[in-house]
Amino acid sequence: MAQARAKLKVSQRDTFGSRATRRLRREGLVPGVVYGQGGDARPFQVPARDLRTLLAEGQTLVDLELDDSNAVPVVIKEQQHHPVRGEVMHLDFLEVRLDEEIQSEVAIELEGTDNAPGVREGGVLEHVTREITVEALPTEIPERITVDVSEMEINDTINLASVAVPSGVKFMADEPEEITIATLSPPRVEEEPEPELEEEAELVGEGEEAPEGEEGAEGEEDERARDSATRETGREGASEGEGGGGDSGGNQ
Repeated sequence: MAQARAKLKVSQRDTFGSRATRRLRREGLVPGVVYGQGGDARPFQVPARDLRTLLAEGQTLVDLELDDSNAVPVVIKEQQHHPVRGEVMHLDFLEVRLDEEIQSEVAIELEGTDNAPGVREGGVLEHVTREITVEALPTEIPERITVDVSEMEINDTINLASVAVPSGVKFMADEPEEITIATLSPPRVEEEPEPELEEEAELVGEGEEAPEGEEGAEGEEDERARDSATRETGREGASEGEGGGGDSGGNQ
C-alpha cells in the first residue's frame, strides 16, 4: 500500500508563456498546475530538487502546500519529460477527497526474472504491459503492482487475470485474461544459409560470364567480315586497272 503521505511545498506562479517557462527552468524551478475539485486551476512552481526527491520515493498521494495555505491531498495527474534528458518539464496535480475512490495509473514491475527457469535456459522474457489503471481510495492506491515471474518456463505467459489484486483495489479491465503482462519465448537462433542456396549462387555467378564469350564471338565474326570486304575491294581494283590499260593502248 501507499506509504505515509509526503508534503511538497510549492509557490504560486504568476508568469506564463514559453519564454517565462524557460527562465524558470534555468533557475531550477519546474512549472505545474494543481486542479481542484471544482475544476479550478492554480499554477505553481516547485524547486526541481524537491520534486526529484518526491518522485524518487515513489509517492502516489501527496499533501500539497501552496504558499501559506493549508495542505491539500493531491495525486499526480500528468508529467511531461524532456525527450533526451528525461527530467520533468511540467507537472499536473489533481486535488482529491480521501473518502472518494479515484482512478489512477499504476506501474507494473516484474520480480524474479533472473530465477525463471526459462530465462536460465536462454529464453527471452518480454515485459508487455507496464501500467494498469486501478480504482481505489486515494490512500489505498499502491505505488506499484509487483508480478512474480520466477517460475516461468519457456512458452509461458502471465496475464492480468493471474495477478493478485491488492486489498481495496480494483483493476479497471473488462477482460483481464486478454491483457498480457509477460511472455517467455524460446531462444532466438540465427539460421545459417543452406548449402544448396550457396551452390545456386555460384551457378548464377558462372552464368553471368556468358555475355563476355558472346561478345568475343561477335568480334571474330566482325573481323572476318572486314577481311572479306577488303579482299573483294582488292579484286575490284585490279579488274578496273586491267580495263584502264587496254583503253590507253588503243588511243596510242
